[in-house]
Amino acid sequence: MNFSKNPEFIILGLFELPEQQNVLFVVFLIMYLLGVLGNLTIILLIQTDFHLQTPMYFFLGNLSFVDMCYTSSIVPKMLVNILSKNKTITLLDCISQLFFFLCFACTECFLLAVMAYDRFVAVCSPLHYTTIINRKVCVVLVISSWLASALHSLLHSLMASTLRFCGVKEVHHFFCDMGPLLKLACSDISLNKLLIYTEGGLPVLIPLIIVLYSYCCIISSILKIRSADGRYKAFSTCSSHLIVVILFYGTIACMYLRPSSTDSVNYDKALSVVYTVVAPMLNPFIYSLRNKEVKGAMKRLFIKGKNM
Repeated sequence: MNFSKNPEFIILGLFELPEQQNVLFVVFLIMYLLGVLGNLTIILLIQTDFHLQTPMYFFLGNLSFVDMCYTSSIVPKMLVNILSKNKTITLLDCISQLFFFLCFACTECFLLAVMAYDRFVAVCSPLHYTTIINRKVCVVLVISSWLASALHSLLHSLMASTLRFCGVKEVHHFFCDMGPLLKLACSDISLNKLLIYTEGGLPVLIPLIIVLYSYCCIISSILKIRSADGRYKAFSTCSSHLIVVILFYGTIACMYLRPSSTDSVNYDKALSVVYTVVAPMLNPFIYSLRNKEVKGAMKRLFIKGKNM
């Protein structure tokens, strides 16, 4: 068989029909720019407004940064491929994209769990919140999320880089994901699959368990509050984060917890668009539209810029 040590892959993209390419380019460009602009705005507000100098917004700022990097590791290359006739990508670039995709995706999972823990302490132990969630704890939680994600993605990327590829190297996706790459490998992938089935799900399952446990405790505490206004106020502090969690984990669950079918490739592509492009675009709008403090910070920033 014709093995290649430095192969080039062809990224087939979402659709192969030429008449759809221009429409796809415009749609994804707008979504990408909205996502980057929205997340940059959230980061700017948190950095400049002293009302948002709290642990919750510290975590939100990191989540916005991750969302921006997450979508930037995939969408720019996808936009180039849509307009270009040359849709090839080298093995090194493919492995690099895989590393950053896994790293940012896992970091998002961990940060969502950290934010759920933050809301759990705020609702269930409000009197001890400032002592439990202090600045040092916030920094340690964020750094731990990044380190765990980087080690996880580095392990899987290095394992993927040892594979040998032959024949037609067409990636049936719009970016270099682990599944499509393994399907193209000519060498033994049993170790890669074993790693995916054992360690691969931990960065998703562990944060999900933390999120579920936190919200079970939060709901239990909210139900014990006698006044309706108190219940609404307590739940409103968690509603934006809960929507983001449902959007992110819901698409992942639909992708992996389903029976296989003949149209699974197109189905996977559609779901991948949701958690790689749509979710990072919607997150800043979810937090800003449903959060009085963020809207207040936006008004103060607008007034400050108008008076300058």
